[in-house]
Amino acid sequence: MRPGVPQAENMDDHRLPKAPDYTTAALTMLWVNLLWIFFVAWAMLGFVPTLVLAAILNHGISRLALARSA
Repeated sequence: MRPGVPQAENMDDHRLPKAPDYTTAALTMLWVNLLWIFFVAWAMLGFVPTLVLAAILNHGISRLALARSA
């Protein structure tokens, strides 16, 4: 640190604060969005096509998880 320069204005100090963890908030919003999308699909298409959509999404997520683990 240079003398006479306040800590907040010291450009030589490149330490960043720890980033907040937004994982829980992101997963909660994903669940909320999927919920209303399924309700709209159920209202517009019926129950069986909504189940097919859920099965397709489940298969896609499983394939992504498999690809990430490999």
